[in-house]
Amino acid sequence: MSYVILDLEWNGAFSRSAQKFVNEIIEFGAVKLDDELNVIGTFSSLIAPKIGKKLSGKVKQLTKINFEELVDDGVDFFTAADSFAEFLGDSVLMTWGTSDIHALIENYLFYTRDYHIPFLHSYCDLQEFCQRALDRYDAANQMGLGVCAELLGVEFSEDDQHRAEADALLSRECFVRLYRKYPVSSCLLKADCEEFYGRMMFKNYFITDLGFPGIDKNDLKFNCDLCGKRARRIKKWKLHNKNFTADFYCKNCDHRFTARVSFKRRYDGIKVNRRIIEKKSGQTDDEKKQTAPEDKTRA
Repeated sequence: MSYVILDLEWNGAFSRSAQKFVNEIIEFGAVKLDDELNVIGTFSSLIAPKIGKKLSGKVKQLTKINFEELVDDGVDFFTAADSFAEFLGDSVLMTWGTSDIHALIENYLFYTRDYHIPFLHSYCDLQEFCQRALDRYDAANQMGLGVCAELLGVEFSEDDQHRAEADALLSRECFVRLYRKYPVSSCLLKADCEEFYGRMMFKNYFITDLGFPGIDKNDLKFNCDLCGKRARRIKKWKLHNKNFTADFYCKNCDHRFTARVSFKRRYDGIKVNRRIIEKKSGQTDDEKKQTAPEDKTRA
């Protein structure tokens, strides 16, 4: 099995025809690896902009690319994409995180009104693979390429980052160091199907209704952080900044605390984040009166 690690650079450009901003791809960079992870080829191509008339200051600062360079040395998007498709062949496509896949979908949709990426058949999110191999996987806290490289002791120059081919090569160094620590097959996705695009295009969102189907009511129950026994909710759940908060009381150790919980709908389920955010000792007489009737509710 061979692998191709792809990295893209893009520029946020406003399209007058579509009346929206588009992340216009301006550079392809990739490295091809054989089944022993040896580099057997590289790919690099600048793309002449068709939507944007200038590069944002942030893009110029990060990539050191200027607009004139793209105009003079770049090819059109489809020329670059077709050349890359030939370079990819039947290899597994890898990117660091899924943002490059989102950019490809966005560009194909803009140019062809079809979101399918014609050369994509098998895909692996290299960021997810490395985090799992490091036992640091958390979909809500994605690890940057530079952070991963530092953790693994990979030497790299900050000046070389944010250019497509250099980032692809740095991704390869991380992949090599972790290849035998976690099965790559567990992160492979079949990409020439609608299920893949449904996953990629799904927009995560916070749930703001506790009656939402799929919410486990047990996630609204909290144990005392002092004695571990079940605490009673003494106030109603309140929604603030996408989080639900409520006060709880533990009769066993006369301890009060405020708990917070949030529910985030993702493609593969609901992500729950629970924590105790405020601790107090003792209970007022008014709160004691509230405890009994509140206990009848399913928290």
